[in-house]
Amino acid sequence: MLENIFGRSTSKRARPSPDASEPEKKPESRILGDLEIIKNFLFDYFKGTVDLVFREVSLFSDVKGLLVYFSGLANDTILNRDVLHSFCMNTQTLDFHAVRRDPSLLRQIVSVANVDIESDLQKAADILLDGTSVLFVDHLAVAVLINSKDYEKRAISEPSNETVIRGPKESFIEDIQTNMMLLRRKIKNHRLVFKSVTLGSQTSTPIAIAYLDGIAREDVIKEVNTRLEAIDTDAILDAGMIEQYIEDHRFSLFPTIANTEKPDVAAAKLLEGRVGILCGGSPHMMTVPTLFIEYFQTSEDYYNRFYFAQVMRFLRYICFLITTMLPAIYVALQVFHQEMIPTVLLVKMSGAMSGIPFPTVIEALIMIFFYEVLREAGTRLPRVIGPAISIVGALIVGEASVNAGLVSSTIVIVVALSAICSFALPGLLEPIIILRLVFVFAGGFLGLFGVVCGVYLVIIHLCSLQSFGMEYTSPFATFNIRNLRDSLLRYPLAMLKTRPAGIVGRNKTRQK
Repeated sequence: MLENIFGRSTSKRARPSPDASEPEKKPESRILGDLEIIKNFLFDYFKGTVDLVFREVSLFSDVKGLLVYFSGLANDTILNRDVLHSFCMNTQTLDFHAVRRDPSLLRQIVSVANVDIESDLQKAADILLDGTSVLFVDHLAVAVLINSKDYEKRAISEPSNETVIRGPKESFIEDIQTNMMLLRRKIKNHRLVFKSVTLGSQTSTPIAIAYLDGIAREDVIKEVNTRLEAIDTDAILDAGMIEQYIEDHRFSLFPTIANTEKPDVAAAKLLEGRVGILCGGSPHMMTVPTLFIEYFQTSEDYYNRFYFAQVMRFLRYICFLITTMLPAIYVALQVFHQEMIPTVLLVKMSGAMSGIPFPTVIEALIMIFFYEVLREAGTRLPRVIGPAISIVGALIVGEASVNAGLVSSTIVIVVALSAICSFALPGLLEPIIILRLVFVFAGGFLGLFGVVCGVYLVIIHLCSLQSFGMEYTSPFATFNIRNLRDSLLRYPLAMLKTRPAGIVGRNKTRQK
């Protein structure tokens, strides 16, 4: 009952750990009905924190009550209008002796929808941290849990990373209840299930597992639960921390767990049979299993006509090849294979490189390093100052460096084109940065032979990866013809009649 009302798991609740230097204190878990003892226990349990509020109230004319809540987590309007006012009005019509015989009658004294009864003092204390208010009544061995949480949160806005021209322009926020609501608005189906888990012995971070019953695979749901329950840490502050605990290949360059900040994308993945993981305090939802081709697909591919969507998807694949391999190929041709460059172009490139004090491979590495520094600085600086970094970078790293004879104009063009192409694949930005450097080293020391060997090693590595039991390079690894309709190609929606094989559970038909 508590899990359904308050969004917290009662089967696995992380409790604050005591300091290593202090022995663990075993509190009395049973509510004794003495308000003074309860007040002292809560004051002790929360170390006398100033934001814990104790409000004494009068119930049933001559019976004392104690309302406890955290200032800032509980909504003052709800407390004043629906809780305290109800105490004064409704307790006059109830007989206290009848309440002692049947404590469930206490639900009638509060005009709030979500009210529950709890007899365990430890659980009542822990649930205060959710923003819930707790009412203790003198001579009663139970407490009334009142859902009064309504703390400040960020408004639903446009996504900052996954921007779109056509399609929904709302994104997840840091509040997990709001994110669950956004998914429920997209999928109005009784089969949409949310399961709650609490992680972090110090932070008690709420986690929600989302899936569609009958569409998601049972073994994947079970595996997600198993991996989450295996996490034993003191703090979970963002979904990225969970990702590092539950991913299949933690030393791989490529992410095997996808992230999205768009509810429509998350809903589409759930409808394909994937399992979603929401983390309190994070504006992203993780989805598993994840395929490599997902990073080349966008929500607009399915909102636009398939001709345009097909061209844009091909463009992303080309951008991936350019951003990872163009600097390496340029270095390999300049150092080892100059005979492969057309004569006119070779003459112009030789003229641009005359007087440059560095070898081509060092020149490429310097430019890539400067670009990454500018990108990182522009990301961390305030938005007001951030655009100035791009202007300074264009003037200093680009024009000034070429005029000073430190780098050639050709390498500036190559690195700039490689950087621009990386913006088309934000989900693969981290592996792109590493792969670009690895290929430049391979091309600088072994020429095109080194680049080709590097490509083979990356392909072999990709084929060895799995995500929650699913081949990472599917549908190419399994060569399922039906799944190829939404991989390199994007068939019209009317032809996508089945869900992706291997991901979906029992219900494989998408449309008849």
